Amino acid sequence: MSVLLRHTDVVAAACDPQVFSSAVSAHLQLPNGLDGSAHTAVRRLVDRYLTPERVADLEPHVRATARELCAGLAAGVQKRPAVLRCDAVGDIGAVFAVRAQIRWLGWSETQEERLLAWMEENRRATQSGSPEETAAVAADFDSIILTEIRPRRAAGAGAPADVTTELIHDTELGRPLRDEEIVSVLRNWTGGDLGSLALSTGVVVEFLAAHPEIQTQLRGGVPEAEFDAILDEILRIDDPFVSNRRVTTCPVKLGDADLPVGARVVLDWTSANRDEELFADPDAFDPAGNSSANLVYGTGPHVCPGRALATMELRVIVSELLAHFSEIALDHEAAPVRSQAPTGGYSAVPVVLTPTAPGTGLP
Repeated sequence: MSVLLRHTDVVAAACDPQVFSSAVSAHLQLPNGLDGSAHTAVRRLVDRYLTPERVADLEPHVRATARELCAGLAAGVQKRPAVLRCDAVGDIGAVFAVRAQIRWLGWSETQEERLLAWMEENRRATQSGSPEETAAVAADFDSIILTEIRPRRAAGAGAPADVTTELIHDTELGRPLRDEEIVSVLRNWTGGDLGSLALSTGVVVEFLAAHPEIQTQLRGGVPEAEFDAILDEILRIDDPFVSNRRVTTCPVKLGDADLPVGARVVLDWTSANRDEELFADPDAFDPAGNSSANLVYGTGPHVCPGRALATMELRVIVSELLAHFSEIALDHEAAPVRSQAPTGGYSAVPVVLTPTAPGTGLP
């Protein structure tokens, strides 16, 4: 297996799907595991659910979710000193990710506990490297999705008017999607996004806790585009999205490597985002200067379709944390715990949150 580390090589492979195919799994993966016209067709379907307009319409609902979570955390602070100790990944990021996804997809709120448990099982299975454990966790997640799909199919015209029902009746491909195709799309949206949003929340909160001056900047109010650029730059510095896989369809020379047909290739986004040829000081915080080379959400035809949604969700939870807590600090009694490969970021970020005095938070 070849691992591409340089920014130039990673971009070249990501932007050449004819040579670097995404058909790397025996399992159905829509749209990630497709190439060419098949990928284009499914990606066109998926993209219609993630347009800027639809994300903007969803934002008030996501903000209500974040506000309820943060207000609940702040309300739990009743003792002196009036601070809250919690884990930014497990207590904030994971819970917010599950509740936001449930609200977006129209799923039953009773799925929250099951999804949170699944996230932890998936983390353990992924880090174990055991195909059997990974397959069992994947099957469990498929069963969660089917408990949402089947009642909607049975209800027909009486099914709730939500994104999941819309997907069931989608005919963008010239026909309705089969159950296994809907499961694959929803697995991509939900299974991947839950962990990604939780990890991203951990990375951003850790960075803000370690850099109070950036907290101050954001509390002072910045334009939405600048807020998003700051989030992207934090994720570039400490990229939780480690890699993607490809397989070569023909012999190819990339950089100093001669790759045969059928070579397994890893695109290392974390390394590319810290390549000193592009980022002279990879740790330097420069949102404007580094934005054009930032690969947090990938590049090429398989660039993350949920970028606008993920960015909005992360902006919302961070802004609500800043509104509800006047200080976000690292908990010096418990150090952050790094995630184990193949995921990046942190599995736990213990923080100390100081609730904002009434009437002094962000609008």
